[in-house]
This record gives sequence, C-alpha cells and structure tokens, in this order.
Amino acid sequence: QVQLVESGGGLVQPGGSLRLSCTASGFTRDYYAIGWFRQVPGKEREGVSCISSIQRGGSTYYADSVKGRFTISRDNAKKTVYLQMNSVMPGDTAVYHCAAVRTFLTECSLSARPYDYWGQGIQVTVSS
Repeated sequence: QVQLVESGGGLVQPGGSLRLSCTASGFTRDYYAIGWFRQVPGKEREGVSCISSIQRGGSTYYADSVKGRFTISRDNAKKTVYLQMNSVMPGDTAVYHCAAVRTFLTECSLSARPYDYWGQGIQVTVSS
C-alpha cells in the first residue's frame, strides 16, 4: 500500500525559507514521479512543482509563480522528495500536498489528474 507523508510545514515570515518533505512508502520500484500541489480554500488546486523518477533523469518542473524561489529534489535512498521554499511570500500560504504516480515517462505533470496517490497535506503560513 502506497503512503505519502508530508512534513516541515508551519509558520514562516515573508522572505524566509521553509523545507517541505514528502516521504513515500509502498513503492517496490523507484519509477514514480512526485508532484507538490497547494490549495487555498475557495481556489483551485495549483501545481507547484514536480520531479520525474531518477531513472528517467529526475527532470524538474515549476509553476511560474514559484520559479526561481522553490527547488524540488529527491533522495531515492530515503524515498523522500523535498521542496525547498525560499523568499516566501504571503501568497504562498496554503495547504501543501505531495502526490505520486507510477510512470516510466521522463516528464512529470503539474496537473493533478495523473496522480494516483496523495498525502494528507500540511499547512504553510507566510505571515509577519
């Protein structure tokens, strides 16, 4: 059974940094992509970033709203994907979810549709 657990959220001041972690269990092989999504009540879920499997190059993608500020990476030995959030802004406040999909593709998607497995989500609040 695949499970995803997010950690690292919390309160951070504007301009600060935060690192989210997504730890996966239940995958017997490492051919899966991970995406980070965020949602604010009353708004549509937004794809923030994703990373393809290491075996397919570990390609990374970012939403324009976070490009240059957020960095996604993965440690397959720890089965963990990180989202390093720098220069955060109040607009980054949301519940962040990680999601996974088994795939042999070299790319990953910022659309939620392909993802089969989702974590419970973690709150990130950017406020002074």
